[in-house]
Amino acid sequence: MPKVAIVGAGSTVFARQLMTDILATPNIGSGTFALVDTAPERLELAHQIAEKLIAAHGAPWTVEASTDRKTVLPGCDYVISTIEVGGLANVEHDFEIPLKYGVKQCIGDTIGPGGLFKALRTVPAWLDIVRDTEQLAPNALILNYTNPMSLLVLAATRVSKMPIVGLCHSVQGTSQRIARFLDVPYEQMKWRCAGINHLAFFTELSLNGEDLYPRLREAAHNPEIYEQDPVRFEIMLHFGAFVTESSGHFSEYVPYFRKRQDLIDQYTRPQYLGETGFYAHNWPRWRLEQAENTRKMISGETPLKLERSHEYASFIIEAREFHKPTVIYGNVPNTGLIDNLPQTGCVEVACLIDRNGIQPVHFGKLPEQLAAIDRSHMAFHELTVQALLENDREAAVYALMLDPLTAAVCSPAEIRQMFDEMAAAEAEYLPDFIAGDRVKV
Repeated sequence: MPKVAIVGAGSTVFARQLMTDILATPNIGSGTFALVDTAPERLELAHQIAEKLIAAHGAPWTVEASTDRKTVLPGCDYVISTIEVGGLANVEHDFEIPLKYGVKQCIGDTIGPGGLFKALRTVPAWLDIVRDTEQLAPNALILNYTNPMSLLVLAATRVSKMPIVGLCHSVQGTSQRIARFLDVPYEQMKWRCAGINHLAFFTELSLNGEDLYPRLREAAHNPEIYEQDPVRFEIMLHFGAFVTESSGHFSEYVPYFRKRQDLIDQYTRPQYLGETGFYAHNWPRWRLEQAENTRKMISGETPLKLERSHEYASFIIEAREFHKPTVIYGNVPNTGLIDNLPQTGCVEVACLIDRNGIQPVHFGKLPEQLAAIDRSHMAFHELTVQALLENDREAAVYALMLDPLTAAVCSPAEIRQMFDEMAAAEAEYLPDFIAGDRVKV
């Protein structure tokens, strides 16, 4: 009878899908959802859709809901984090201030100036959740879905011995996408994939013993296929492997595609394929639309979607509860898993899940050119976590100076000025040591 907490349940689309997945798990039996959100109206919406889903599935589950997580965490077997800290209030700051300096982000929530400041806002709240879980639900498994993924998992594992895994859908989504590009049966395709979140690479692709990379390189020269993922195909053609993050978001992770407008015009496309400002200009509207769609599902005006998705949370719960071993791709400490990435960092690798929990699988070495891309990001992660755990503002500035896109566009002096301007604009949502005194240079 598992008890599953969803912290940040007011993110109704994601919470709804995770609850749907769990309820759609075969033979799941009875259980409890413990829903937490600091916004009462959003929490109530999540509570109502949870009751609606339970009724639709005919499942003997109950719901607890509270704005105070300490009242519902006791007895939890799983704690899922989907939190957002100050996002709506700062999404324009995260985009518009860097834009003044020539940094043109598409998504900007994991890397770059936007990703850094999201981390600075989010990690303190996240660590409080981890500490409360350690005290109130010491036997729980913590599943993190919040970005910046690598940063949050790294920070948590520095302060807690709780079992924590970061979950994304980029590996399963990208592997399915590759199968469609090649028109091959997904269930028969084999691959090896590893790296860090959003920067994991498919180092091997095969079907019945045939290396699929020659076919994928050939497909990249077909305009109808290339146009669906231009940046990822460029990386594959020049670096030798297909990456897990989508073209638009990935274009922010490297210095090659967004440092000049002519490159943006050449390699990016509208919306998720790299449109400048796409997330900042649309996310507030999406939130309103998602809330309205949830209300319509609750009222019955819109049909419920009851199918299980490929998100990993329900498969982890199924594997642990019923000793049904499965493999997922998780973000975990690099305890010798990828030989040529920093052993103090967080990596994304295949993990065996059974009643014994998360068991990461040793990968070996990444091709050096791919490892080099990941190492630069792991330095960004390390400095940001250092800043937050040691109250070291200058370390956060150094992190931004090492961000690949920002460094491709700005001088160190400009980066420092940008950091100070963002810190002033977002001061209400930041730790005092970030919003406070500046270093004179």
